[in-house]
Amino acid sequence: MKTAPETELQVLDHEGKCEFQPMIDGIRKALNQTLKGKSDVVEKVIACVLARGHILLEDLPGLGKTTLAKAVSTSIGGDFARVQCTPDLMPSDVTGFNMFNQKSREFEFVPGPVFSDVLLADEINRATPRTQSSLFEAMAERQVTIDKHSHRLADSFFVIATQNPIDSHGAYPLPEAQLDRFAMRLSIGYPGKQNEIEMLASSIGHSDRDRTAIEPVLTTRQLQQLQNHVSQVHIETNLLRYMVELAEFTRQRSEVTLGVSPRGLLTLQRVAQAWAHLNGRDFVTPDDIQEMAYPVLNVRLSGEFDDARELINEMLSTVPVPVTRD
Repeated sequence: MKTAPETELQVLDHEGKCEFQPMIDGIRKALNQTLKGKSDVVEKVIACVLARGHILLEDLPGLGKTTLAKAVSTSIGGDFARVQCTPDLMPSDVTGFNMFNQKSREFEFVPGPVFSDVLLADEINRATPRTQSSLFEAMAERQVTIDKHSHRLADSFFVIATQNPIDSHGAYPLPEAQLDRFAMRLSIGYPGKQNEIEMLASSIGHSDRDRTAIEPVLTTRQLQQLQNHVSQVHIETNLLRYMVELAEFTRQRSEVTLGVSPRGLLTLQRVAQAWAHLNGRDFVTPDDIQEMAYPVLNVRLSGEFDDARELINEMLSTVPVPVTRD
């Protein structure tokens, strides 16, 4: 795998400008090249990566979910692994297992696909609950425990899971505890007419690999520096209070059986910080929180309501917005 040059990054250059910006622009270019006409989805994916979150892509087959996952892995110079989830997939097929070495007369650990930088869990709802649960610890703590021994995953470990919202035959719906491990639920949707024409034209005389080839933009070490920088984006106390009030709104509604958890609030905060950074600011505004509310909260709200978007829109229009600096 090609890798980007390894350099030490400083947060600011001699003019006081963020040196991370060229790398963010490079990731934008790479992902938009791969997923044409879906810049809004691309921005949210980048925000999720910067916030150290995981993504659930809920969409129909053939819309570029796998291609997007590979592009994310390549752009950050990471190792990519894919798991095709089926009912016979075992937890050890995901996490790894201990194997007895006849020569050394000792058990040796054989790492599974989770020991990668980007893991694509394709059609995750086709795996059994037992196998789905094998990702709990990996997604939440970036480690797996096998036979009482913990094994650390990469700090850059990032999961993109997919599921088909239409075909439910042979599927095992993800439980709320699993859903709460995802930072966002996104849908790519069909591309625009002109984008599809360009896609068809670019495929003439080229393989899919040639058509979507991109180069690494940064290294996983540089990504961690960038993530650390994003986690320091300032957020005022009244905005913290605002997010708690948003969560309380969901918890007090009779039609909502499971409101936003404290972990969900932490996720919303991190993603709002990333969104502010992507928009060139070193502080969070109410707009950042509101923009990220639907992709972050729709994956973790459940109850007797038809449309999470309507509920979230009502929440945003009901809870008073605090006054902050411009």
